[in-house]
Amino acid sequence: MTKKPRLRFFLDEGVPRAVGRKLSEHGHEVIYLQDATASGSPDQLVCAVAQANEAILVALDGDMKQLAQRHGVGQRRYRKLSLLKLSCREPRAAERVNAAITLIEHELNFSVGTTDRRIFIEIGDISISTKR
Repeated sequence: MTKKPRLRFFLDEGVPRAVGRKLSEHGHEVIYLQDATASGSPDQLVCAVAQANEAILVALDGDMKQLAQRHGVGQRRYRKLSLLKLSCREPRAAERVNAAITLIEHELNFSVGTTDRRIFIEIGDISISTKR
């Protein structure tokens, strides 16, 4: 049986704290934006801080998805940035993350040993998608 990975998550400003608590309950480390950089920081800085902390960026902001796709997949700027994009309604975010936690853990565990070790997961109200 494989050991459950301990992941590090970086929660963007708009992500409910309940999401961070849920991730912590599953044994993962959570860094809140307010603890790492100034509120209102530009998206590029948020991405850079998440990547520097080797953390999976958790965001509700639609711009983060575009930023990660444009710069993170196949390009150098955020080459190792992983993103957990919450496209669900904000009040359901913690519940949806809880429902997807084994998938999130599996995807990162699957990527161990690959060159980029990056995951991109989008959680909607009724769907979950992943890209490697």
